[in-house]
Amino acid sequence: MANSRRPAGEESRYWVHSVARAAEVLETLAAAQPGRGMSVTELAAACQLSKSAAFSTLYTLCQFGLVADDGDGMSRRYRLGMSLARLGWRAQSQVSLRDVARPVLTGLTERTGLSSRLAVGESDHAVVVDQISNGQRIQFDLRMGVRELPHCTGLGKALLAEMTDAQVAELIGRVGMPRRTGKTIVELDRLLAHLADVRQLGYAVDDEEDAEGIFCIGSAVHDHEGRCVGAVSVTGMKLDIPAWRLQEFGHAVRDAARHISTDLGHRDDDG
Repeated sequence: MANSRRPAGEESRYWVHSVARAAEVLETLAAAQPGRGMSVTELAAACQLSKSAAFSTLYTLCQFGLVADDGDGMSRRYRLGMSLARLGWRAQSQVSLRDVARPVLTGLTERTGLSSRLAVGESDHAVVVDQISNGQRIQFDLRMGVRELPHCTGLGKALLAEMTDAQVAELIGRVGMPRRTGKTIVELDRLLAHLADVRQLGYAVDDEEDAEGIFCIGSAVHDHEGRCVGAVSVTGMKLDIPAWRLQEFGHAVRDAARHISTDLGHRDDDG
């Protein structure tokens, strides 16, 4: 319910009940069965509103094209209006992946103490398009525009995990699986089994597979249609970091990727 989202403390004084109610109505209509719509009675019950409050909200939204109605009298049903499609398109055109991701990357670096990066898939590689340094004296060569191999890096494996096994095999057939260190996975069947674990965990770990002494953990980012549009990662020196600490980093990276995805309009129930 909309009231459950009301902020606590001093910020609650900015809460506008009528706007919250309208937003709740739109969310409820969005969840309705496709092609069926909802009656005033059904919507009022779902939103815990009186019928008069539900009707007045629907009527107002209809005037802006945000809600549309079909039928007459008791058979009238309501659905989302096409003005939302126009607004949605405009919202998408105004969104920059880098702009959305940057504050999240900053927070990820603050949370983990590690340098963080954003990459997109390009020409069968992960290409770094933004990064936040941890400011420490020892820095890695994490230049913008760097093309990361798909089979042995955290960013690359995060993107690979979004593909089917057949797509992965096709991509690997083009770029190969060069050995970078003694830990690099260079057999396709092992890589496919590894990617199955990545999908289950929600993040990929490069445990000194691309460079000795360096680890990288990546997680995929999705847009409003559920498409993978990139990946975020953290990078650090392996030293004597225990497995449980890598797991903590993995959860932080996964949380950051989900945060960015949510900001891009992705919902967990989109698939």
